[in-house]
Formats: sequence, structure tokens, C-alpha cells
Amino acid sequence: MNSPFHTDVLVVGGGTGGTAAAIQAARRGAKTILVSEFSWLGGMLTSAGVSVPDGNELVAFQTGMWGAFLRELQQRQPEGLDHSWVSFFSFDPRLGAQIFAQWVRDLPNLNWIVGQVPRAVLRQGDRIVGVEFAEFTVSAQITIDATELGDLLALAEIPYRWGWEWRSQWGEPSAPIAANELTTKYPVQAPTWVGLMQDFGEAIAPEIPPPPSYNPEIFAGAWKNYGAEQFLNYGRLPGNLFMLNWPICGNDYGEGLDRLVSSAAARAEFLQESLWHTQGFLHYIQSQLGRRYGLAEGVFPVYSHVGGHSPAPLHHGAAYALHPYYRESRRVVGMATVREQGILPSTGGRVAALPVDRAGISAIAIGNYANDHHYPGFDFPLQPKSIRWGGRWTGTPFTVPYGCLIPDAIDGFLVCEKNISVSHIANGATRLQPVVMNLGQAAGMAAALCISRGCQPRELPVKDLQEALLHEPHCPAAIVPLFNSSPESPDWLKWQRYYLDRPEEYPVSGYCPVEKTRGQNNSKLSHLPRNNQQLTTTNHQLPITHYSGTFHRRGIQDYTLTLSTLGELQGQDWTLVTLRSPIDEQLQTYPDNQFLKVYGRLNHAGKWLLVEEVEPTINH
Repeated sequence: MNSPFHTDVLVVGGGTGGTAAAIQAARRGAKTILVSEFSWLGGMLTSAGVSVPDGNELVAFQTGMWGAFLRELQQRQPEGLDHSWVSFFSFDPRLGAQIFAQWVRDLPNLNWIVGQVPRAVLRQGDRIVGVEFAEFTVSAQITIDATELGDLLALAEIPYRWGWEWRSQWGEPSAPIAANELTTKYPVQAPTWVGLMQDFGEAIAPEIPPPPSYNPEIFAGAWKNYGAEQFLNYGRLPGNLFMLNWPICGNDYGEGLDRLVSSAAARAEFLQESLWHTQGFLHYIQSQLGRRYGLAEGVFPVYSHVGGHSPAPLHHGAAYALHPYYRESRRVVGMATVREQGILPSTGGRVAALPVDRAGISAIAIGNYANDHHYPGFDFPLQPKSIRWGGRWTGTPFTVPYGCLIPDAIDGFLVCEKNISVSHIANGATRLQPVVMNLGQAAGMAAALCISRGCQPRELPVKDLQEALLHEPHCPAAIVPLFNSSPESPDWLKWQRYYLDRPEEYPVSGYCPVEKTRGQNNSKLSHLPRNNQQLTTTNHQLPITHYSGTFHRRGIQDYTLTLSTLGELQGQDWTLVTLRSPIDEQLQTYPDNQFLKVYGRLNHAGKWLLVEEVEPTINH
């Protein structure tokens, strides 16, 4: 019997965006139901295994629920987050799943239902009023599609995009002029079924069997230009684990991608092939690097099928993620659309222009990832949006407008995953975990505000949504990207509101005016004593160690420190990087070839020293 449920807000999909949306809607007071296919919440960050997230790494952009998640990880993972070289944040996916589950359990007005996929969407004219599942039906005032592939869009027959747009449509500089071999083979970016390997040390790991139709040639040269150690350290996790999400002759899989949206049987077929492809890659790694490396033990829950989409068992075990890491989805035709021009730097600047409509700035979430596309076997050039900041490469900050979450002609409905209204090209920058998490937070806040006011999402003034996000009591979220202003800054809210009210004054540099008193140090560690060799951050978990040596300027935003510290590190050159604006400013002006003391952490995988505080010893 199909049981009926009623709620204010229904979130379908327990991924990164859906989890954030459900939590935020409930925190704002809306009665909320979250329906997930799998027993782990968090999607890309957890159940898909990509626990080395990219983007929004600078302290100024660690806001909203993304920042809260990082702080919780730092509290719970004693080993710290400095393990891989692809990300500043590497964590055990089990820990991420625990955090999200706890956040959900703490909310009595949030009902989480596990193990269900949508079967039908209920409509009354141009309004969505609920979703039918196998065992129950939920009617809701606001429904949020947070599925990995935008399944509600198809079930509800809401207009969506799938695949490429040509340059003639929007004038995007990186869009192809017409169909070609690449666009024909890959209508969307390739997903990856993540697998985890483990270093067994002197023990012999169990053999990883080859999958059906195994072909080792497709993996040859995977780490040719890196070496085995650097290759494995790409996604190193605590506990001698390695996350395998490798794009070069690795486990990206894109054969017959249209099958993902054609039928349940076709999707299951693709999923099985994708899983086998990753199994083949892990078998290849073991065969080349030896039985020291094997499948990770006891990480993911063991499933014999993939939700409601698989007519036959897939039999994947605890070393394999619960589902693929999808980089692209059906994309709703929304009231606004993020295009490539909206993520590229302004002329002569280091930030993208803020989206402005008749009501003013329409932004509700920040991203800064460099545009990144995955097409195995093809090199697809994109308009550059990378910048150097803090001694390293990062991406041009940009924002996502509220209208991207709202279907153009449907009420009672929002989206918050890779299914937002975005072009195929721009999706390469909007698809990352931090962006999607804060899009989910914005969608959940919008839904709750609509419930309390009795209005539709398209009727909600974006300024009211922005104010609610800025004042969210648990995790306020920045709206305007400012390199030198974070929620810990006393004037953070002032400058957020200033530019929201005066978009024409938003500086192309991304820097707001900051008044400093003489001798002021804006580092979060400035209060710590100087006589300790070992310091800790405010979370009292991560060790912050004193290092000294000779500072070298190799180029613009390119620094090293030749360590004078006694011991095995003496004489070694370490790249200096930082995520903090005051430190970035100090490094930019520090004299070359001078003695320098810093407090920070070493990342052996990336061979960098993450600087938390600079202690100059000369007056320069």
C-alpha cells in the first residue's frame, strides 16, 4: 500500500546539495522530508567517494555550510586535513557521512527516509505538488530536485538541457562552433566510479581480480609523468588510504553516456560498465605496483545493487563508492542561466562580474574553481580563469544567481545540484562540492522563506534570501566574493551589504578597503604565544609548527622557504602557500633572500608549507 505523507518541503536526493537544502530548510523552521537512495548523505563528498574536494579553499570563501563542514572535519579528524596534493582538505568519507547524519538527526522537524527513488512527480497544471515513491507518496508545498542526474526534471516533464550548446547560442568563447568528434562521443562530461586502495605495508594485500573484458592497455601510462608515489598521493587520505579519481588513462568512464538518461535498464548497464572499469584500473595498479596495495577494507557500506535503477546485482564492495561521481546532469531551463562569460574574470580584474538583474545583484552562492572538463582521450581547451593567489594556482571567484535554481515556467519547485540552469561549458566550474553545498543551502533557505510567507520561489525577493543567508545563525554564507574579508572579520557584513547595494562599485580586484591600525595583525593565530614550538589552531586539533629559513621569490605569487630548522628537514626547499589574505599580502611584499619565520603545516604529498602566520624578523 502506498502511504501518503504531507510536508512543507520535500528534498529528493541525499547528495551534497540535497543534504544541505534539507538541513537549512529545517533549521529555518520548515517541516522537511529528505528522501535518499543510499544510507550515506553527502553525495560527492561521501557516498561518491570524492573526499578530497576542490574549490572554495581560501578562508574568505569557506563560508556557509561548506565552511561549517570543514570546521567539523577539523574537529573530528585528529590527523588533520593535509594529506593529498589535489586538495587542501582530505578526509575519511565515513567521517563526512557521520557529520551529515548527525546534523540531520539533530533536527526534529526533518524526517530522513532511506532507500527510495522517485517514480513519478505530481503536478497540478504548472505547479509541482509532490512525488510518488514505491512505498509512499509525499505531497509538499515546495519540492527540491537534488537527484544526481536531475531525475525529477524528466519525470515532471520540466524543460531541461542535456549536452552541448554551440557558440552561436550564447557567444561563449570556449563553446564549439558545431558538432565534432568530441561532442558526439561525449554529450556530457564523463563520470568516475571512485575506488579506494590501501597501503598494506609489509603484508600482502588480497589480489584484486580483473573484471570481464579487462584490457590493461587503456590504463598504460596513467602515472608516466608523475611517478607511482606522486600518483598515489594525488588523493591520499588518512589511514594509508588512497582515493582513485584519476583522469589520465584512469577511471573516468564515458562510453554511451546517453544511457544515463534513456531508461532504467540502460542506466544500470552503464553503471555496471563504469564499476568494472574502475575495478580494472585498481587491478592494473596492483599488477604494476605490487601486492603492497590492495582494496581498502571496511570503508563504504556493501550494496548488492544500485538503488532502484539496477535490475541485476552489481556486487560492489566496501572499497568502491556507492555510486559514480557524476560531473554533469540534466540541467533545468531556469529563470537565469550561468554562462561561461559569468565565470570568467572581468577585463583587467581577478573576479567575475556580479550577476545583476532589474532587482539588483541576484547572486546567492560563491564558487572559485577553475573551469575543468573531463573527456577521456580528448584535450578540450577552455578560456583560462585560473589565477595565482597565496603562492599557488586557484580559480577566478564567481557567483551563481538565484534564478538558476528556479524553472522558467514551473512553480513549487527548486533545483540545487548539477541540475541548476547552467551551460555545458560553465558547468565545469559550478559542479564542485563547495559550490553545490552552498547552492543547496540557498535552495533550502529559499524554500523555508517561501513556506513562511506563502509565496512561490519566483516571487521571493532575492534581497530577502541574501539577508537570510548572511544572517544564518549556524553558518552565515557570503554572497559577494572578497579575497580579504571573511566572516571572522569585524566588517565582513558591512562590505557584503555595501556591494549588494552598490554593484557598480564592486572592485574588479576582489579586494574591499580594509582599515588597519599600526601593528595590527589580522592572522587568526596572532593571539598565540611565541615561545611554543608547537601551536594549535582554534579547533585545538591541528598542530601548527614553527619553521624558519631563507625566503625565495621565484616569481609572481611563487615562493619557497629553504629550511634552517634542525633535523632531517634542514636545507630542504618547501613551496610556501596560504589560504589567508593577510598572509598573502605579507608574502607579496617580503624581501627576497631574507630570513623568515612562519607558523604552519607541512604537506608531504604536495611538498608545500601551508602558512598560517608570518613572523618577520627584520623591519622591511
